[in-house]
Amino acid sequence: MVVGCSTSEIIGSKIGTNSSPDTAETVFKAIYSYAKEKGIYLAVQCCEHLNRAIVVERKAVPFAEIVNVVPQPKAGGSFATQAYAHFEDPVVVEEIKADAGIDIGLTLIGMHLKKVAVPVRLENKNIGEALVVAARTRPKFIGGIRAAYDQELLT
Repeated sequence: MVVGCSTSEIIGSKIGTNSSPDTAETVFKAIYSYAKEKGIYLAVQCCEHLNRAIVVERKAVPFAEIVNVVPQPKAGGSFATQAYAHFEDPVVVEEIKADAGIDIGLTLIGMHLKKVAVPVRLENKNIGEALVVAARTRPKFIGGIRAAYDQELLT
């Protein structure tokens, strides 16, 4: 699951203008704890200064091409900095194709989701002042009107 998070937006500032390590730590710990409990690998999107690269556990991407960068609050973002500090064996990759995602503060995580993204309606649409948008993915439909589809893959 990919997560993008603007701590600036959470505290009511414009994205990229007021990075908050304390806010990032609080939000990261809550999401990371839940993901670990559910057996979900968390992939954290960096900010645009690192081309929205991804911080992820090395074992989640055994064949990925790793890039050499360490996220910082003003180059990668506070949330990615927390991921890099708290993951067991963090690495950074340029891209990933995740099964689901949470976008906190409109950070544009869509580039890191598998096709086809399907919106997930959330009960809580805000964290602080930031809008929260979520998505899951499903396999593409191919074959046209004569094709039959596996109903189990639709959910």
